[in-house]
Amino acid sequence: MGDNRVVEILIGAVAVLLILVVVGLVAVRGRRGTDRQASQDTSPDLLPGVNDDASEPRDTPRRDVEDVHLGDSVGTTVLEPPIEVLPEIEVPEPAAGRLARLRARLARSNTAIGRGLLSLLSRDKLDDETWEEIEDTLLLADLGVPGTTELVERLRTRVKVEGVSDPERMRQILREELLTSVNPDMDRDLDVLRNGRDPGVVLVVGVNGTGKTTTTGKLARLLVAEDKDVVLGAADTFRAAASEQLQTWGDRVGVPVVRGPEGSDPASVAFDSVAAGIEGECDTVVVDTAGRLHTKVGLMDELGKVKRVIEKQAPVTEVLLVLDATTGQNGMTQARVFAEVVDITGIVLTKLDGTAKGGIVVSVQRELGVPVKLVGLGEGPDDLAVFEPETFVDAIIDG
Repeated sequence: MGDNRVVEILIGAVAVLLILVVVGLVAVRGRRGTDRQASQDTSPDLLPGVNDDASEPRDTPRRDVEDVHLGDSVGTTVLEPPIEVLPEIEVPEPAAGRLARLRARLARSNTAIGRGLLSLLSRDKLDDETWEEIEDTLLLADLGVPGTTELVERLRTRVKVEGVSDPERMRQILREELLTSVNPDMDRDLDVLRNGRDPGVVLVVGVNGTGKTTTTGKLARLLVAEDKDVVLGAADTFRAAASEQLQTWGDRVGVPVVRGPEGSDPASVAFDSVAAGIEGECDTVVVDTAGRLHTKVGLMDELGKVKRVIEKQAPVTEVLLVLDATTGQNGMTQARVFAEVVDITGIVLTKLDGTAKGGIVVSVQRELGVPVKLVGLGEGPDDLAVFEPETFVDAIIDG
């Protein structure tokens, strides 16, 4: 009886133990399921239409492509179109009074003339030897033999007649006679205005090295400063650098440049330039030509062709010959040959700031019978000025 009781207790204990084990296993499995579900709920969306979006009702209004903006989604990279950087358009210095503003630069170059002459004329005795020194001073200033002879004769006459001894009066006489030699009565206006359908057409000619292309670019700036609409023609097609250089000048002031392939027909480029000026109703077309060596007759003939081709559309209103003031009387030879090929209407003297030979103004005007209209007085973009005889002479005399 006692043994049976023990067996029953043992069987009960085992049953209880088995029940506890089963309950424990069920509890552990339940916790694992809960953890797995929690892990799934907090994981990021890997596919579209899952989780948040899947919970939206089917009748939720949908957005069309037109309604979606690139900036709506956080983290979206918006690619902006590249911004084209245009060259900054420069405002040229006003054209009026440029020479007066550059007077100091001009005076530094020509003080040798004025001071030398005043020193000689102020001597107590003006004998033949002194007058010969005056002549030498004027010749060294590139006034030329005819111009020097005439000026000295006028000075000698006035000094003798008036019996001048006062230095200030002598200075006044010298100024008046120099101004007469420069000839202030010559028409120095630039004929660049539009006439009905036709723009003013300026042909810039000269040998290489005189600053011809640079002068063309500076002339465009001068005209833009006077509110003119300008087209530039790069007809110097034999030098790629010339076209590039002129393009740079045009870009700086917002002026269009008509160009052709390197080695193309200059007359064709000149023709297209004038056509563009007519179509665009521009005021002025400035055509840069290839530097012509005056010893090469064929190239000079070609320059004549350029002018003739241009005039099939519109008259050439200005032919400006660019001369380097430092070349002195050598420049006169160039001037004569160019004048035989095209009708020169005006002279541009460059590098006048770097020489004491301002007398070339007188000699070149006497030789060609045309006025000096523009002078270059430095390397700056606005150092091209309309020539003013009075300002020029005052700079020589006053220093």
